[in-house]
Amino acid sequence: MNDKRTSPPTSVIILMGVSGSGKSTVGALLAQRLHWEFADADWFHPASNVDKMHKGIPLTDEDRGPWLRAIAAWIDKIRCAGGHGVVTCSALKRRYRDVLIGDRPDVRLVYLKGDETLIARRIATRHEHFMPPSLLHSQFTALEEPGVDEMPITVSVEPQPREIVEEVLVALNGHPGSSGAGP
Repeated sequence: MNDKRTSPPTSVIILMGVSGSGKSTVGALLAQRLHWEFADADWFHPASNVDKMHKGIPLTDEDRGPWLRAIAAWIDKIRCAGGHGVVTCSALKRRYRDVLIGDRPDVRLVYLKGDETLIARRIATRHEHFMPPSLLHSQFTALEEPGVDEMPITVSVEPQPREIVEEVLVALNGHPGSSGAGP
């Protein structure tokens, strides 16, 4: 994999974290601030995955394969068109992130990190989402936090979403090779 310190300017940002960490809210705000396209990974789930989650059944790696490939295809479409985008995805395991980032040196990972208790409280107030609170613990169990070699921007989920966006923007602009984070 290329050394991201000498990589081209960022074209796509992947916001990762467990369900309830604020990916959709922060991602939409970040995309708006940057004037970039936005996609939520939930939009890419096949109906069978949504049905399983509605029933409280955790997804398997086999279930996630087509979903991850669909998100990666969206990333490639944005990159090939010379555009910019922000996409949310739980990306809990390294092998999932490898599908999404692979050998794409212009794709940056932002990890929204939070405490299980805080996130559980947030999920309890959410309505109209197919991920039930009962699956949160399984997400924390499956979570492989990004390693240093993935060069993530790690941000706490404790502040308000707009503050998180500001922290991400500062980190992007302060990172070598990311001066092109703006449109």
